[in-house]
Amino acid sequence: MHFAIKSGLSLAVIAGGAALAMRFAGPAAPAAEAPAPAVPVVTAPVQQHDAPIILGGLGTVQALNTAVIHSQATGLLQTVNFVEGQEVHRGDILAQIDPRPYQARLQQAEAQLSRDQAQVSNVEVNLNRNVPLLNKGFATDQQVTDQRSQVAQLQSTLKSDQASIDDAQTQLSYTTLTAPFDGITGVRQIDVGNIIHPTDASGLVTMTQVQPIAVLFTLPAVNIAQVQDALSHGEVPAVAFDQSGAQTLDTGKLLLVNNQADPQSGTVQLKALFPNLQRRLWPGTFVNIELTTSVARAALTVPADAVQQGPQGTFIYVVGADSKAVVRPVQTGQQRRNVAVVSQGLNPGDTVVVQGQYRLTAGTAVVASKPADVPGSSSATAGLLP
Repeated sequence: MHFAIKSGLSLAVIAGGAALAMRFAGPAAPAAEAPAPAVPVVTAPVQQHDAPIILGGLGTVQALNTAVIHSQATGLLQTVNFVEGQEVHRGDILAQIDPRPYQARLQQAEAQLSRDQAQVSNVEVNLNRNVPLLNKGFATDQQVTDQRSQVAQLQSTLKSDQASIDDAQTQLSYTTLTAPFDGITGVRQIDVGNIIHPTDASGLVTMTQVQPIAVLFTLPAVNIAQVQDALSHGEVPAVAFDQSGAQTLDTGKLLLVNNQADPQSGTVQLKALFPNLQRRLWPGTFVNIELTTSVARAALTVPADAVQQGPQGTFIYVVGADSKAVVRPVQTGQQRRNVAVVSQGLNPGDTVVVQGQYRLTAGTAVVASKPADVPGSSSATAGLLP
C-alpha cells in the first residue's frame, strides 16, 4: 500500500513537471510552407531583324481595260469567230456582218469618181488646146476662162468623190468586228443570224483585259504622307492576298494615289498594278492589299500574343535569369500577322512569355512548357482554372 501511494505521487510529480515545462517553452513552432509551384508558360526569344513596315487595305480587282464590243454598222450577223471565255489578242476578228450592202456603196462611189475623172480629162484637153489658139486670136478669152473654171470645179468634185469612197470604205470596215486589246471574252449577247445594231445596249460581247490587272483599295487619309514618302524613293511593292489574308495571289506595285481624299470617310483611294500571270486575280473580286512603305532596320520583334495591356499601358512579361516573371513596360509599333515590332523596353536575347500570362504577377516563378501543357486563358474559363 505504501508502494502504491509512492507510485501515485511520483506520477503526479512527473506530470506536473511536464506541464510546467510546456508552459515555459511556449507553443510549438509551425511547419515551414512549401514554395509555390512554377507556372507553366510558353516563351519565345526576342528576334532582331529587318522588319518591313506595311500598310494594309481592302480592295476590289478591276480589269485594266473593259470594252463592250458594239457594232458601228447595222446588218446581218454572219459569223462569230470567238468562243465565250476565250483569250483573244488585239486585232483578232471577233465577228463578221454581211458586207454586201456596204461593198455596193463603195463600188458606187468609185464609179462616180471614175466618171468625174473622165470629165476632168476632157475639159483639160480642150483647155490645153484653146490656150495656144487664144494667142493667135482663134479662141476667145471667155472660152478659156470658162474651161479653167470647169477644171477647178471638177477637181473639187473629185475630192468629194474621194471622200465618199473613204467613207464607204470606213463603213465597210465596220462590218468586221475586231478585238481592241488583248483580253478575255465574256458571254455572247447576239447569236448568228440576227440583225445587229449600233444601238444594242449589251453589244455583241464584253471584253476585259486581265493581264496586267489593277486593284483599287483604300487607306486612311492619315497614311497619305507615309505613302508619298515611299513613292519618292522609288517603286512601292504591293502584295495581294485573298479575303482570309492567308494566301498570296500576286505581287505588283503601287500605281497611283488618287488626287482627292474622301472627307466623309477619311480615306483615300489607291490603285496597284499586278502582272497576274497566273490569273489568280479576277475582276470584281475582293482582295487584301499590303504596301511595304519602308523597312525598319535591326528591329526587335516578338509574337503579338506577348503584348499585354494594363492600367499603366503596354507591357510584356519577361523571364528573368532566376526564372521569374518580370513586368517590362514597352512601346510597340506595327503589329501584323502575329508579329509585333517593339521600339522600346526589350533587348536582343530577352525571353518573353507568349501564353499563360493570366496566372502571372511580378516575381512569379515560371517554367517553359509546350503549348498543350499551358491552360487556355479565355475570359470564360480564366476564373475556373487552378
